[in-house]
Amino acid sequence: MSTKPTATTTRRIPKRKPDARIERTREALGDAIIELMQEKAFEEITVQHVLDRAGVSRSTFYVHYRDKNDLFLSDVEDFWQLVANMLDHREEKTDRVAAVRELFAHVSQAGEFYKTLKANGRVHDVMELGQGHIARGIEKRLARIPRTASLSAVKRVAMSHALSGSLFSLLTWWLNHGMKETPKEMDEMFHEIVWKGV
Repeated sequence: MSTKPTATTTRRIPKRKPDARIERTREALGDAIIELMQEKAFEEITVQHVLDRAGVSRSTFYVHYRDKNDLFLSDVEDFWQLVANMLDHREEKTDRVAAVRELFAHVSQAGEFYKTLKANGRVHDVMELGQGHIARGIEKRLARIPRTASLSAVKRVAMSHALSGSLFSLLTWWLNHGMKETPKEMDEMFHEIVWKGV
């Protein structure tokens, strides 16, 4: 089990760029598991199926992942981290607390994948992981936005989790009702909830 680096050790150790080969391998494995999930039930997929599809050796797979479930959740986690930190990475100077428009646009293009997740009973896992990441992203945004920067840390954390829950509730509603509203409209709706509540 690895230990988390402390603030002191983090400052002393320069961050290295991810190895391009490792990134390519992880991407190939992630793509393979997603493609296979669209073809068969998750329980039917073996690590060997993933290896054959990705063109990766068994030893390389186990350097990165414990099993197919670890691979799937790791891939999902990478996606949610990207979404949760999107506004900060772009240094967006708005009062948006989450990249709702971008998330809903992505989900609208991945409708088949959502059906696959439902068929494989994985929607809950994906949403639960997402809710935690988005809550942490919202918390960071609330600390940076001038009108909420003075909130206490406890209030910011509590609000972030409540807002993340609201966002995922809206997302589920939108998916289950045919995605009739545009991602932009959903972004505006969510942020209206945010700023009326704050």
